[in-house]
Parts: sequence; C-alpha cells; structure tokens
Amino acid sequence: MGVPLKQQYSIAKYLIGNKLKGVKRYPLVLMLEPLFRCNLACSGCGKIDYPEDILDKRLSYKDCMDAIDECGAPVVSIAGGEPLIHKEMQEIIKGYIAKKKYVYLCTNALLLDKKMDEYSPSPYLTFSIHLDGNKDRHDASVCRDGVYEKCVEVIKKAISRGFRVTINCTLFQGEDADEVAEFMDTAMSLGVEGVTISPGYSYERAPKQDVFLKRKESKDLFRNIFKLGKGKKWRFNQSSLYLDFLAGNQTYECMPWGNPTRNVFGWQKPCYLLVGEGYANTFKELMEDTEWDNYGTGKNPKCANCMVHCGYEATAVDDAFSNPFKALKVSMLGPKLTGSMAPELPIQYADPKTPDLKVININNQEQKDSNKQVA
Repeated sequence: MGVPLKQQYSIAKYLIGNKLKGVKRYPLVLMLEPLFRCNLACSGCGKIDYPEDILDKRLSYKDCMDAIDECGAPVVSIAGGEPLIHKEMQEIIKGYIAKKKYVYLCTNALLLDKKMDEYSPSPYLTFSIHLDGNKDRHDASVCRDGVYEKCVEVIKKAISRGFRVTINCTLFQGEDADEVAEFMDTAMSLGVEGVTISPGYSYERAPKQDVFLKRKESKDLFRNIFKLGKGKKWRFNQSSLYLDFLAGNQTYECMPWGNPTRNVFGWQKPCYLLVGEGYANTFKELMEDTEWDNYGTGKNPKCANCMVHCGYEATAVDDAFSNPFKALKVSMLGPKLTGSMAPELPIQYADPKTPDLKVININNQEQKDSNKQVA
C-alpha cells in the first residue's frame, strides 16, 4: 500500500475516535471542487459543460477553510476542473497544511511545471497527477496529443524536488489488461508513491456516454490486471479490501458520506459523482437531510455500475477495522483472482419495463450465470 505509515496512523486514530464515540456516519475525505473551469475537455468528465457564469465561480479561501472545519475529515482531495487555475490555491494549500490535513492536489499537470515553485515539499501535500494509462490511451482520454509526455516530465521533476507524487488513473471501455499492467510497471519505474486506480463513473454531463465500463466488465478487467501484477509489488494508494472489491470478491454497499463534496454550488447530495440530486448549505444539513437510503448499488439506477473509490473506499476501510484478519490476509496474499465472485446486491427499484415489480435481481442472476461459466 503506497501510503506513509504516519498518514495511516493519523487516519486510523481518527476512525477509532469516531467509532468509540458511536458516530455512525463520518467523512474520511473531503472532496473539494473550488472551481469547474479546466484547461482540458476530457471525454469522460463534462465538468466544463456549464455556462460561463458557473465556470467563472470560485470557492474563496474562507469557503475552503470553513469546509474542512465543518466536516473535520483528515484528508482533502482538491479536484475541479483544474485546481491550479484557482488564484488562491497556494494559500488554500498552506491553510490545510497548517491544520495538519493530508492534501491531495489533483491536477492534469499542464500548469504544475510553472506553478511548482509556489509550493514546498511537505508530508501533508501530495500532487495527484491525472494519468489514464500509457501515451495513446491517456492522450485519447483527455482529447489532446502530447499531454502524457508532459505529465511524465512533470512527475519526474516533482519527485526530484522532494514532493510526494501519486497517479490517479481511471479506466474506461476497451481497456486491455496487458496495457494497464505495462502502465503500472511504468508508474512504478517513475518512482511515484502509489497509483489510485478505479473504473470511470458515467457522469451524466460527460460528452461521451459509451466509454464507461459495466460492473461485470470492471471485475473481469481488474482480475486480469491483478493476475499480471502478481509478484511485481505494484504500489496502490488504496486499501487492500477496496482492490479485493474491484476483483469481485466483496459485496459492498457504498458510503457516500465518507467522501462528501463541497463545490461552488454548496455541499453536493449525495456524493461527488451524482448531479441533479440537490445541494445543502452546510455539512450538518448534508448529513441530516440527505436520504442516504435512496442511493447506492441496487437502490438507485444511477448507481448501477459504480465501483469508484470515492464511494467504496470508505466501506473497505470500515470493513478492515471490523475484520482486521481478513484485511491482513488480502494485504499479504492479494485479491482472489479465480473462482466465483461475491454476489451482487439485489436491485430494489422498479424495472421500467415492469413498474409493478418492487424488487428485481438481475445482477444476482447475471453473477450466478457468470460463476457457472467460471466453474
């Protein structure tokens, strides 16, 4: 696992504290979107598909500090848009570091080469570079040639200056396990701390809707990727049980409150990924007024194929605390890569073709059929 022990200890202490207090729902990572403006137009995103007046909006320094004070999460992931466009980003980062929050600044790296002098290496700051595979795959994903080579150049520069650097990799339709394995080998050779890897979520605003993986496709892909990685000591910036979930070995419900989102509209209901579900004015309102039971795989059609870390990493971490020996075993041996997969959660919403049905179990039947084929 590519996370320093000091950071693991801080997060563990935070989690134990909440459990001892009997808190049922608490945030693990604040997902901060201080702006939607970006200098790329990626095929799987659509954040820039807002009117100009929205793209011109920014969260102020005070807004950003208030957000972490409200929710109290130990980690902040700053995304966007491209956060380095924000003129107060240097001050925002300094403010979070002063509060001893672990900051992951998510960037496409195009501006980082020029902006790097504004920041100092710190155990609390990580540059999370967006890189969706090797050269051809990444440049196709961001719809611009030459971006991959720029990212690699900036990664090397940041590491040479003593910065913590991770890679944030999203996988889409048409991925080849051999190519992803080659990408992981390349990432390790660059010396990054770890890779955060996840199947892409089908954002409603994304300009292309045919690029996203279905749930079963994701599990098969990750099993094949992990098979190729056996013995290679790839470093992931994720928990072992989340990786086991990606390989189809855990039946998890997501915990959207684990990664609450604050953006230019307010606190987004219920999570970073869904749009059109409304916003809360305060974190307290988000936690108390959101109908959490209406969201998640099997509960909402928008969540049907989601396996993204911002929904399920918190679940995996919670499971690790409840079942430490299981987590240790997976950490030591890696995910199970053969045999039947864990059953899917039952679908609890009506099939539009048969609206009189209250519960259908299509996913479970597909899983059973798949397991028979494996056997």
